[in-house]
Formats: sequence, C-alpha cells, structure tokens
Amino acid sequence: MKPDSPFHENDITLRKPGNMSIKKLLIIKCGDTIPELAVRKGDFEDWIIAGAGLKSPEVLTINVEKDEPLPTAGELSGVIITGSHAMVTEHRPWSEKTAVWLASAVGKIPVLGICYGHQLLGYALGGKVADNPAGREMGMVDIRFSAAATEDALLGEFSSGIKAPVSHKQSLIELPPSAVHLASSTREPNQAFRHGDSAWGLQFHPEFDIDISNAYIDYCHDLLVDEGQIPGEIKKSCHDSDSGTAILQRFGEIIRA
Repeated sequence: MKPDSPFHENDITLRKPGNMSIKKLLIIKCGDTIPELAVRKGDFEDWIIAGAGLKSPEVLTINVEKDEPLPTAGELSGVIITGSHAMVTEHRPWSEKTAVWLASAVGKIPVLGICYGHQLLGYALGGKVADNPAGREMGMVDIRFSAAATEDALLGEFSSGIKAPVSHKQSLIELPPSAVHLASSTREPNQAFRHGDSAWGLQFHPEFDIDISNAYIDYCHDLLVDEGQIPGEIKKSCHDSDSGTAILQRFGEIIRA
C-alpha cells in the first residue's frame, strides 16, 4: 500500500476525502487452522473475507487467542467470530474475555458467530455449551430451518433449506434466554439462532469449500473411526455450495445498512 494512501489496514475506520469515515468489520480470530491447509488456502479470516466479498481494507482482524486487545463496539460496523480448535468448555482466559466483550457488543452492532464463534456467542448470552451427545458432526448436512427463520433478516431467503459444511465436536446444547431458534440438522438441534434483531450464531460453516471440508475430515480421521463413523463416506457428502457465500454476503449487506 502506498504511504500516501488514505486507507490504512490497521486503522479501525477507513478515511475518505472530506474527513468522512467508514467503520470496519471486525473479525475475531479465535485460533489458526491446520498448518498445511493454511499454506494452501489461507486461514479462517481469509475464507470469511473471500466468502463475504470483502476487501482487506474493509476489515480489522484481531487474534484474541494471542491476547490482542479488542476495540470498543461503537468503533465498528459489525463483528464475525471465527471457528477454533479450542473448546468453549476449556474456559481459556482469552475466550472468557472475548465472551464478556461479546455480551456487551450485542445490541450495539451486528454480530455473527461461526462454529466456535456460535457457541461462544451463545455462552456469552447465557446459553450452555457441551460435547454434542450425538458425536462429532462433519461433512455436508441438510440444514432445516424453523418457521421463525422465514422472516429472519439473515437467513430468510434460505429458509426452504440448504446443505452446508459442518465440523464440530461441541454444541450449544441450550440456547440463551430469549434466543430465537432458527435451524437444526440430524445430529445438531441448534444449527442457528438469533438474539435480538442483529446477533446470529451459525454452527455450520458458510466459509468452507469442499477442499477445506475434506482437509478437516482427514485431520479428524482417527477420531471419527473411534466413534464408529466412516471418513470416506463422510467425504462423499461434501461438495461446493453457493449458499454459504450468499449468507456471508447477506451479513455484509446488513452491516452496510
């Protein structure tokens, strides 16, 4: 980037001529992906940025696992919380601090939690996270939307149902008080929820493509076998889908509004 450019990637706002500023979307990075996958495909935040059709100067990425400090919500246009290889029930200090921050941000700016981010958001708002009693859920699954999803600002246009990638061991087994249940799958009762008008949790991965899904199935191969699941059969379920990208782009429209 040229030194005289009005855009600085580490600034919270984008500066435009006439002293107008556009607030950035915050990506809360809750860890790193598989090293081999990162070399080929980038990391969690890269998949989200690409899927949402954003440009790097529009985004501020904060790695909370490395204790990078979070800005105040009022300085931002919205926030997306990534997945993680950690577990919410481990109650790591960085995760607990992020939960407190999220609880204070909800209602002020649009919030979207993905997988670990979904669970952490639910936990921050008073829900309960634990190991999924049905076991690890991976591959591509049918997402069934509730009647409440029909009019939902984020998921309404998808409410007839989609297939989406999943990769998780833990679940938000109890939704927060006042949360609206939006979606489920065969192994996961709480695939999506909304809290208030502008905070959403998605247990599925709108940012995954078939390559990422297959890499995680290979990564968890032995764990899946131990549970009696067949990794090769799970991989056969995987394919690319436009639905995840459309959901991320819809969230981008919400924050711009």
